[in-house]
Amino acid sequence: MECFVANIKDFTDKLVQKQMPENADEVIEKLFSDTRNLESSCFSNILEQQKVPSESAVRRLILMATKTGRTWLDCNKPKFADDFFCLAVKSLETLYSRLTARGDDKGDINIPKGDVEKDLFRVLSYQAESALAQENHPEAVFYVQRCRDMLLRLPKETGYLSLICYNFGVDAYNLKNYEESSYWLSQSYDIGKMNEKYSPGAVVRAKILRLLATVYLEWDCDNFREKALNAVSLANTASVHPSGLFLKTRILLRCKAQDELIRAAITELLESEVPLDVCLCTVKLLMEEDREALAFEFLKRVCQHFESSSELGSALVLHIELLLQRGKELLARQKIEDVITGHHTGKPLSHQTLTRLHLLLWDRASKNFEAKNYSEALQWYNYSLSFYTAGQMEQNLAKLQRNRASCFLHLRQLEKAREAIKEAERCDPDSIFTQFSVYKIAVLENSVERAAEAVQAISKLAESPVRSEDRLLLAHNAASSLLCLAAQIALEHDQQTIAKKALESLCEHSQDWTQVLTALRCLVRLVLSTLEEARDEERDANLDALRSYLKMALQRVSQPSPKPAPSMGLEKHAEEANWFRKIAWNSALQCDSSPDRMRDFFVLSYQLSQFCLPDRAVLVGQKTCLLMATAASLELCRKSPHSTQQAEQLTEALEHIQICWEIWKALKASGDMSKDQTETLLLLYEFEARAKLSDPKLESVLESVLEMDTVEPKTLETIAGLAMEPPAHFPVLCKKALRIALSLHKKQPQPDLLRCSQSLHSLIQLSLPSGVSEVEPRVLEEVWGFYQEALSVIGLAPEEFPELEILWLLTRAWNTGILLYSLTQYPEAERWCGLAMSFLCHLGSLQESYQTQMSGLYGEVLDKLDKAKRNLIMEE
Repeated sequence: MECFVANIKDFTDKLVQKQMPENADEVIEKLFSDTRNLESSCFSNILEQQKVPSESAVRRLILMATKTGRTWLDCNKPKFADDFFCLAVKSLETLYSRLTARGDDKGDINIPKGDVEKDLFRVLSYQAESALAQENHPEAVFYVQRCRDMLLRLPKETGYLSLICYNFGVDAYNLKNYEESSYWLSQSYDIGKMNEKYSPGAVVRAKILRLLATVYLEWDCDNFREKALNAVSLANTASVHPSGLFLKTRILLRCKAQDELIRAAITELLESEVPLDVCLCTVKLLMEEDREALAFEFLKRVCQHFESSSELGSALVLHIELLLQRGKELLARQKIEDVITGHHTGKPLSHQTLTRLHLLLWDRASKNFEAKNYSEALQWYNYSLSFYTAGQMEQNLAKLQRNRASCFLHLRQLEKAREAIKEAERCDPDSIFTQFSVYKIAVLENSVERAAEAVQAISKLAESPVRSEDRLLLAHNAASSLLCLAAQIALEHDQQTIAKKALESLCEHSQDWTQVLTALRCLVRLVLSTLEEARDEERDANLDALRSYLKMALQRVSQPSPKPAPSMGLEKHAEEANWFRKIAWNSALQCDSSPDRMRDFFVLSYQLSQFCLPDRAVLVGQKTCLLMATAASLELCRKSPHSTQQAEQLTEALEHIQICWEIWKALKASGDMSKDQTETLLLLYEFEARAKLSDPKLESVLESVLEMDTVEPKTLETIAGLAMEPPAHFPVLCKKALRIALSLHKKQPQPDLLRCSQSLHSLIQLSLPSGVSEVEPRVLEEVWGFYQEALSVIGLAPEEFPELEILWLLTRAWNTGILLYSLTQYPEAERWCGLAMSFLCHLGSLQESYQTQMSGLYGEVLDKLDKAKRNLIMEE
């Protein structure tokens, strides 16, 4: 026992703390079963302690068994309850037998026996309830019959048993078990008649009969017509109630009774002073059952009967509604005009009734508006307007005026539309719908300024939540829908500027992924349609606008679509991204004179391509975009070498280059790219960017160039030029590149002497001393080597070597000799002047002129050199 109690306590604690195991339902059932067995065991122990239990023990057993059974029944465990009810009945019978066996010598035993019978009556009623809970109708009938047989001895239990049967009937009715329900309700009524003194009363009996009539009605009205009418007639006789009178009408209508019978029933209803709402429900019922003539006849009598009532308006509105439903529009209009007159002359409609009438009128107007019967729609809206007083402030009035304005617009009555919207603004100036109506009028009047103000107002109002009453017209994102319509209206009227403002505002405020991208597509098309014919300033402004739209598209495309499934979302993203990618690409190609815009468009094209479905074509496009963006960034730096943004632009260019390297590796791995010049371009761009940033990694870039499978001399010449292009200054790297380029030229079967001369020119230019301080033997020796290289190149094809270039070499060598002479470096001076003289023979038309001049000068130099040498010897 103690173990059992401990287990129960532990499990119930877990249930309270919601630590329920997976098989909690099974465990709870087992707990119920164990508890029931424990209780049975306890009761058995009580009986077994004494072979003949005392009367008090039996009474305790009866009380315990009854309460335990009732508890199980309340817990929806009727099978568990049955055992205890049987035990209670058995014990009651035992106790009754003992009391009877006492005889008269023990005094009056009627009172104890009466108590036992009451307890038995109550237990039997519980058993009937348990039987019904187990869907055992015959057994329940048996127990109730036993209870009914006991009512002669227990008349005070009449009301209780009648109520029990009524509840059984209600339960069966709710389960649509009409046969059983009719039985229990009949039992309830019959039991209540057995003893008027202790019956539930006329009101309750009427309630029982009304439900019984309803059961017959819903069960099978054709077969149980008389029973249904009899039950409801008895109910109305016992206690008149509006629901009983209404039910009688329902039954007659369902049974297809003649008009006279139904007229008599509704007359009885009206004469019984039932509430107006019951009468109106009856009218509706008559209409539903196709008794139109009776319905209108009865409604007319109802209006006369309640003529002085403040609730008369609801009957009049119903009359109007029914007339409209039956297509009797002329009569409905007359009735509406009468109601309007009465409303303003002492018979006002209640707020609830007036609201209902407004809805009815608006619904009629809306249907005409949808059918494009704008004049008719306006008339119905005007009926609604007639119920408002001058100067009245109400949001519904603002809506009404907006609707009227829409009708006027379709009827081309702009002045009246403007007046209606003015009233709407007075009533509700902070409504986006009012501002939208203002916008429509402004567009029709070609008032660009007023339309723009309205769009701005809508945009501002869109930042705050839409009020609940506005949702009657549109869904949650009302502002976005209106801006979309605003753009459409502007385009229909060739107002592109206004359309752009509306679409831009839509893109800013809408949360609909598809809607925003559609709006951006429209904006892009609008800009492109005017781009070719625009002047320079307008063209730049359009390109800037286009750039902002593409940035917005990138932002939206980068966000996941909330609506479609993942696969559909990827396809949609790819489709949208590809469309805008192409626009960005084509726009970049139109920006030859604007490298900053070109760079931005190519970068946008690359960024958008990241959301396209990946394939080789997309990779090629990404590579090209990054190359072009890098080229544009470097061009910007060349045009403004001292710009404060230069370092930022160069760093950004390096970032593009690094990304492009990764794409290039992927492309090379996917196919033959031997004829593609991307690698060369990337190295050139990287060299230029790092050179202008004075990056220490610059030399490694040159090494990467030299490690390529095929290195073109032109590439090295370009690198040489970049190494010295301000702000870069790397003469060592420049000379290294030029030397290698010159070597590559000479290895060609037919060397390009012009480019060779250019390389030599640059090498000599970089190496020759420009002043006294730079004259060093090492430097002179390096330049002397370049001159010897030049002579060897000239010797390959003297007639092809540029004459002006030979003259330049001659002049620079001569000047170097003179500089050395001035420094008293006579042997070196003689050497360099002699070098200069060696170029004379390679001059063409200029040879004679320069030979005459230089021979004389050279002789003078030699004389001075001899004198200088003799003086030095004498000094020694």
